[in-house]
Amino acid sequence: MKTQEDAVGRRVSCDGERGTVRYVGPVPPTAGVWLGVEWDDPERGKHDGSHEGVRYFTCRHPKGGSFVRPKKASFGVDYVTALKQRYEVELQEAIGEDLKISSRTVMMVGFEDVKQKQRLENLTEISLRRCEVSGPGPENEIRNATPFARSLDLSGNLLSSWEVLAAITEQLESLQELQLSHNRLSTSSDPSRLSPAFSCLRVLSLNSCALTWTQVLHCAPMWPQVEELYLADNDVTELLRPEHVLQALKVLDLSSNQIVQETVLEISHLPGLQKLNLSSSGLSVFQFSDASPGTRTALFPALKTLLLDDNNISEVNIKDHVKIVCVFHLSCRRNPLLQREKNLETSRQIIIARLSRLELLDMRQVLSDERRGAELDYCKMFGAAWLKAGGHSDPEKNQPNTDFMSEHPRFLALLQKYGAPDEGELREQKPFALKNQLLTVTFVCPEDSERKPIEKKLPGSMIVQKVKGLLHRLLKLPGMELKLSYTCSKIAGREIEIDNDLKPLEFYSVEDGDRILVRWS
Repeated sequence: MKTQEDAVGRRVSCDGERGTVRYVGPVPPTAGVWLGVEWDDPERGKHDGSHEGVRYFTCRHPKGGSFVRPKKASFGVDYVTALKQRYEVELQEAIGEDLKISSRTVMMVGFEDVKQKQRLENLTEISLRRCEVSGPGPENEIRNATPFARSLDLSGNLLSSWEVLAAITEQLESLQELQLSHNRLSTSSDPSRLSPAFSCLRVLSLNSCALTWTQVLHCAPMWPQVEELYLADNDVTELLRPEHVLQALKVLDLSSNQIVQETVLEISHLPGLQKLNLSSSGLSVFQFSDASPGTRTALFPALKTLLLDDNNISEVNIKDHVKIVCVFHLSCRRNPLLQREKNLETSRQIIIARLSRLELLDMRQVLSDERRGAELDYCKMFGAAWLKAGGHSDPEKNQPNTDFMSEHPRFLALLQKYGAPDEGELREQKPFALKNQLLTVTFVCPEDSERKPIEKKLPGSMIVQKVKGLLHRLLKLPGMELKLSYTCSKIAGREIEIDNDLKPLEFYSVEDGDRILVRWS
């Protein structure tokens, strides 16, 4: 049993649960010594460190603590012991499996080469996840055991402080990637002093470590070269601007933290930040006030990937993404973006049209044909509003008002790219309440005079892909590629192409009584 001075602050494991010792001593009226433990999982505890009106220690959570007898708690093992238990046992098991192949004694050709490759000192990637590592062990033993380690996973162990961790990593002079998720490390009073122990570190994972942003910034001088920092599921709430730290960051993961909305831009000055994950962070707005619509913001100067899944970001703010003109990858799944669009594919196309350099949206590649279709559809969709706002097919008269340009900053660039849409295609969509009404349409096959016209009632919300599926059955044309267009009495003598399978009929302003022309090849 450790003395009180040794045990308080130490990490322990009990029945698979990890915690930190906050108290060692008697708990009257019982006899003997108890450990007062604050558990990582507050559901494991029973109280907040008080017993029968006496406070023995404090917990972050009201039910996060309990008392256990020392004999039931494990204080862990040193790094090399855990290493041998993990890798030498695996090697022995592998040898045992090989020897079971035959009951006869056989010469295992190449076995010495296998043994040599499996030698601990040759390991470059080491995983000691949940192996109850609590310290370094004898001096220089780690340096001799795994001198070539480049990647180390110490997630879910019993490390108590950054000083203890540094005593391990300072012996791993080639270490570039370190996984420390599900640990509870007490902060150092002088983190800069420990920086030599992490001098080569490039990737650091601290998911689920109960860290605040202030603690992260306090520890950051230890990791001067870190390029990827993973902080998902911590206690990060109010962000502060990193001053002289984290300046080498390229990837920052802050997902599953409830971040104060107004503080997000505090990290926007990181000069090399290329990928930012703010998924599940409680955001309702993602906007920039330093630039006018359609112009590039000075914030997040190197950002290329932005993840905003599972937030509450609304349609009115999506136009601010246009200001980050260098974003190539955007993910905003499960947000109320573009709520007025019932079809998710329509929402997708609007975003593609707004962001000129987007290559990946919601983890799906944006192909050139999809971009062209999205941009053309965007011009048609908002063309009537453009005309009302002062737009004109004559470039010299084309002066839409500032409200329209604020809402659609890429519209003029799209007109230059494709030309102004035909005014016959710019009829306004029907009011939302009328969208679900049934339309009587007549299908006509102009290139097959023997086929009689077919009249059907269809909902305006039916997407073109489903219409084609219906036609394959009605016309008995399985496997044929169908091409659709329609004519309307209000626009005599003109066919309007229905060129996007993922759009609903109402998008093309198909009305009751219109004729849909069906061709195939």
